[in-house]
Amino acid sequence: MPLPPNLARVLAGRLSVPVIASPLFIISTPDLVIAQCTSGVVGSFPALNARPAPVLGDWIRRIQDALATHDAHHPDRPAAPFAVNQIVHRSNTRLEEDLEVCVRHRVPLVITSLGARPELNEAVHSYGGTVLHDVINDRFARKAIEKGANGLIAVAAGAGGHAGTLSPFALMQEIRAWFDGPVALSGAIATGSAVLAAQAMGADFAYVGSAFIATAEANATEGYKQAVVDGRADGIIYTNLITGVHGNYLRASLEAAGLDPDNLPKSDPSAMDFGADKPKAWKDIWGSGQGIGAVDAVVPTAALVARLVREYAAARGRLGVPQAALAPA
Repeated sequence: MPLPPNLARVLAGRLSVPVIASPLFIISTPDLVIAQCTSGVVGSFPALNARPAPVLGDWIRRIQDALATHDAHHPDRPAAPFAVNQIVHRSNTRLEEDLEVCVRHRVPLVITSLGARPELNEAVHSYGGTVLHDVINDRFARKAIEKGANGLIAVAAGAGGHAGTLSPFALMQEIRAWFDGPVALSGAIATGSAVLAAQAMGADFAYVGSAFIATAEANATEGYKQAVVDGRADGIIYTNLITGVHGNYLRASLEAAGLDPDNLPKSDPSAMDFGADKPKAWKDIWGSGQGIGAVDAVVPTAALVARLVREYAAARGRLGVPQAALAPA
């Protein structure tokens, strides 16, 4: 699908593969984002990862400076843009402050989660930024667009962290029945062939998260990285116990925390907390998607992206699809 002019402008000639790296709580820091962007995929991080709050501006400046330096030294392959994720849920007491920082620094892409607010979208639009809102079903997708989001991230079954339960085929089919704007598809995507499949279903981008946990630049423990390498789809548990919102987690980490993955109680959704007071849920109980069977080693981010590029080209070649045919406009 043709992209909106503002988004097309910031992406033009900057993607090595049509991938947006999803924002990973605790794990995504400037080191990972810079490595993602300079490798040719959109890098992102949750605003809440920058702690305390004043650090957010420092992180954005560091990323902007690093990408500008890269572009100056590599005019033939400029870096992809970056995105900041904002949790819109009422439990995020930093939202207004963090949004003001993003507006001041003119962050090119803002990813919103767990709530859609017109005033946030308007603030990002005021400087020409783009808002992509993540959704788990068609009803939420329609609400997000009605409230002013530019595009959607369709979070299907198998995605890491907070995830939906719908098949990506069903979710993309329903969204594309009425929406022709930018869409990224999330859910167990960890290979270049899966990226191509996402586009074949109607997505403009694949949204890739869990594979980036097992990278050198990720702010994850070695145990977490190795658990992703060792893990498979059948080792992923879907529960709302951890934050009040259903999500996917590594069975091994639940067991290590003394929980029985086969007999988990349900949590009260009204008790959701994504702030600085509850890091243990994500430090000790590890989110992951079902696509990690494709991850067989901890590698530099550049190596992971290079693998995606090779696999994407190979899958396209097998199907006889020209590169331009499925590239974002």
